[in-house]
Amino acid sequence: MISRILRTIMGIYALIIFPATLLIVILAYLFVFTFFNEKKAPFIAHKLISRNWARTLFFFFGIRLKTHHKNLLDPKATYVFVANHLSQLDIPAYAISTNHAFRFLAKEELTKIPLMGYIIRRLYISVNRKDKIARARSMENMQNSLREHISIFICPEGTRNKTKEPLLDFRDGAFRLAIQAQTPLAVMTIINSGKLLSPNRPIELSPGVIHCVWSEPISTIGMTEDDVPALREKARSLMTENLKKFGSA
Repeated sequence: MISRILRTIMGIYALIIFPATLLIVILAYLFVFTFFNEKKAPFIAHKLISRNWARTLFFFFGIRLKTHHKNLLDPKATYVFVANHLSQLDIPAYAISTNHAFRFLAKEELTKIPLMGYIIRRLYISVNRKDKIARARSMENMQNSLREHISIFICPEGTRNKTKEPLLDFRDGAFRLAIQAQTPLAVMTIINSGKLLSPNRPIELSPGVIHCVWSEPISTIGMTEDDVPALREKARSLMTENLKKFGSA
């Protein structure tokens, strides 16, 4: 009972810290959007603002991030990143875990959040999953991003995993994108974030350690649409293996 009360106090504290830092970050993003062109802005925003904001939040929340096998990523390459999704702590963890500038594929409803929605609209790619035309447009926007050498980050589960299962079913979009663009797929497994901030009790926060585990990127050169299921299952297999290996870390 006492520990739950302490986690609730930490959660309320986090709800104060987040908007307080968000106001400062909005001004920083505005500066970048104003003084740098569209090609440079995403790289500068990721390196100087998004990653440092994520580190600041984790510092105040008492959360440490351990990134494993980051050396497997080519710093000059462009990737389609995929990762599992356990809690709202995942977003800053994703940003810290790689130096690569990337755009998230975000739910359209997130663009309606005050202030945060503005950042999402300017930096990322939103999609209305219920609209077939909107899905096709988002796929085209992601391919354009890859051509600009800005990676794409997708959670193939489609939403936070609120179940007791290690992973939800994967959707095909990320794997189809990687194959169509002939861009390597980089798989990351995030571990422990759901224990620190449960998707079922998002007001309760605990300090602790989150692990981000990178796997060897998968080349999609020569793959076709027929290879989507195999690529999807390969990514799922890598995440499952890492969840077992690092789950007790």
